[in-house]
Amino acid sequence: MTSSAKPVTRLCTHTLTSLHYRDANLVEDLMGKTTFTEVMLMQILGRKPRLVDLRITDVVLIVLMEHGLTPSAIATRLIYMSAPENLQGAVSAGLLAVGSSFVGTMENCSVLLDRIVAAEDAGAEALEIAHHYKGLKSPVPGFGHHLHKPVDPRAYRLLELGRAEAELAGGRIRALETLSRAVDEVAGRPITINATGAVAALLGEIGVPTGVMRGFAVISRAAGLVAHIVEEQQSPSGRYIWDTVEHAIPYVGEGGQEEA
Repeated sequence: MTSSAKPVTRLCTHTLTSLHYRDANLVEDLMGKTTFTEVMLMQILGRKPRLVDLRITDVVLIVLMEHGLTPSAIATRLIYMSAPENLQGAVSAGLLAVGSSFVGTMENCSVLLDRIVAAEDAGAEALEIAHHYKGLKSPVPGFGHHLHKPVDPRAYRLLELGRAEAELAGGRIRALETLSRAVDEVAGRPITINATGAVAALLGEIGVPTGVMRGFAVISRAAGLVAHIVEEQQSPSGRYIWDTVEHAIPYVGEGGQEEA
């Protein structure tokens, strides 16, 4: 599109008597006939999703929805404690933590899978990636977990489900497996594929572009954060978290000393 062309949208339109999501009539074609996941994929990918797309997306959304009292959940609970009239603000605060370190790390891994898929020698490319991250003394995105050892059970179940889908080409899953072998070789020991590494492979298998993958984490985590607010309403923890941090982190400056 040239700079002089007018922008357009293909997502939604309406008349006095109808509403449309893309080319589908909301009332006649979608309401009562489709699931949220189906409409979501239709809107994001711009095509009618296959049954395999729905199965993969649902399992990914379930895996990403809840991770306990992580930074995003703590942020949501603390903001809700401060402003209980603003539920959406509390959820938004938690969603701001979906990034390259927590929850949204599938994009980091998918960038590497893109490189391996495009490479003439997938094995050599994977080894180059593994050596690069070893030189940085940093985990390879999609690998390792501070809690789940020796393996992240979510990741291997996700990959098992992906391999069982005959309609998937399997290229992204194979790229992740190639990278896993390289990571193990360079580390000199087995390093688990983690859940976001497997998610990166599966979302890639159904045609989700790398730059959009974090959006699926945002969608899923929003539901999980609403659940945290429900629990906060029933059993408040925000003030306890605040008090715990205040007592656990001591002040070490000169202020507050009693004068002689």
